[in-house]
Amino acid sequence: MTDGKRKRADIVSVAKAARVSASTVSRYFNHPELLKPTTRKKIEAAVRKQGYIRNRAAQTIHGIRSGTIGVVVPTIDHTIFAEVVQAFSDAVAAEGFTILLASHGYDQQREYEILRKLLEHRVDGIALTGLDHDSAVFQLIDSQQTPAVLMWNYAQSSAHPSIGADNEMAGRLIAQHALAQGHRDIACLLAPGEGNDRAKARSTAILQTLGEAGVQVPEPWQVTTVYSIAASKRAALELFDGPRRPTALICGNDILATGAMHAVARAGLRVPQDVSVYGIGDFKGSSDSEPALTTVRLPARSIGRKAGENLARAIKNPSAPRHGEHCAPQLIVRGSCRTLHRAP
Repeated sequence: MTDGKRKRADIVSVAKAARVSASTVSRYFNHPELLKPTTRKKIEAAVRKQGYIRNRAAQTIHGIRSGTIGVVVPTIDHTIFAEVVQAFSDAVAAEGFTILLASHGYDQQREYEILRKLLEHRVDGIALTGLDHDSAVFQLIDSQQTPAVLMWNYAQSSAHPSIGADNEMAGRLIAQHALAQGHRDIACLLAPGEGNDRAKARSTAILQTLGEAGVQVPEPWQVTTVYSIAASKRAALELFDGPRRPTALICGNDILATGAMHAVARAGLRVPQDVSVYGIGDFKGSSDSEPALTTVRLPARSIGRKAGENLARAIKNPSAPRHGEHCAPQLIVRGSCRTLHRAP
């Protein structure tokens, strides 16, 4: 028989090749944790050799899981979300799931449309980024009784279990550190808050913490710019062109801080001798910049892993109680900032 007319492999042929029963092969796909590692390896080898592909659509009709989880993020253009998604994917893969990844570009209406498509594909669970979503998103998830997790942000009162960091705490930590180093002439380079509850929480906390310490950031020094090194560099250069220069620049995340550090060099200034620069996130590369960036670490990999584990458990055991988890942010002090004077 020619390759073009070769009979399509089925579960029976896989079972025969692996020398196990068809029910064991079925268990391998649906509950791999119930099989011995040696048995799983035999079946996996047979599946590869036979080129067997399951008919997911037919199985879903009979109530069997699709084996997929929908993951929706604002963008895949930044390292921090890549870290979260990779850790999430690794965690659910260990439980037998594959992710379907989509991004909405900080557009809540687009997020709703993406969610509908994922649910039409009968995903077993949904992972959303952040806590702030259109009410229609939550209504759709609840109406389909689809397990969901909210990752990246944490709030005890969230609509679904949230696994993430308290972004208000992150904002307070970085502002408090700048104040503790004696800075009072402080500018802020912040991300837009619309459609981004993470950025909004950090910005609010930074300005509030500074205000409570008697530091009012002048309006021209409260600069909002998109997540872009080039855009943040241009915005920071405008700050340094003014008649009065800040001694510290608090940025809403490490991408903005990286652009700001380039701007300092372009303006003929030095970090931290002339301007201290602070970020939030502790992205890949933040510790390798010159000087290394002082920031607040948001444990992206831990968040992704725990969110994946939480959702996989909920899918496999819908009746089990579920709780969110706070992955606390941590101040990381490096060389991009300096103390102006010692606190008494």
